[in-house]
Parts: sequence; C-alpha cells; structure tokens
Amino acid sequence: MAVFALVQHLMWPELANALGFCIAFFVSFAGHRLLSFKDASTSVASSLRRFAVTALAGFASNEIAFVLLLRALAWPSLLALFVALLVAAGQTYWLSRFWAFRR
Repeated sequence: MAVFALVQHLMWPELANALGFCIAFFVSFAGHRLLSFKDASTSVASSLRRFAVTALAGFASNEIAFVLLLRALAWPSLLALFVALLVAAGQTYWLSRFWAFRR
C-alpha cells in the first residue's frame, strides 16, 4: 500500500497496484517462509512455486476488487485498495497455509 501511495500520482492506479504487488511478493514470501510457516515441510523451491501461484491468484482477486471499487463504485483510490487488499490477504493466507507451505 505504501508503494501505491508513493507512485499513484505517476501512473494509472491499476499499474501502481501492480508495482506494489511486485515488490510485496518478495517481502511476503520471505516473511511467510521464515516466520509464519517456518516449520513447513516443503522445500524452498516448491514453496516459492506454490506461493507464486497463490500470490498471483491473490493479486487477481485484489485487482478485480480494486477496479470494481475504484471504477464502478467510484471509491477513493486508497480506500478501494485497502478493501481489495483485505480480500486478497485472506485468500492468500488460506492458500499459503493449506497448500503453498503445507505443514
């Protein structure tokens, strides 16, 4: 969200959201692998592949929710992004917990 807030005035909001996702992907994977799911029974390579699928699915739901809230409902961009991030975070956690970093 911080990346979005910093760059949204330079590009379309949807692109600023995508840039934020790209940066957050690596931070999120490291946090999940080293903290949230440190007892994962999967290899790092397997977890990374699975997490990539999980994160891309989360980004897809995030972007869909963001565009609907921003464009269809005319919500302010930061509020639309915040709600879309909540939706994607829940989805990503459950997919990570039960598949990407399966215990």
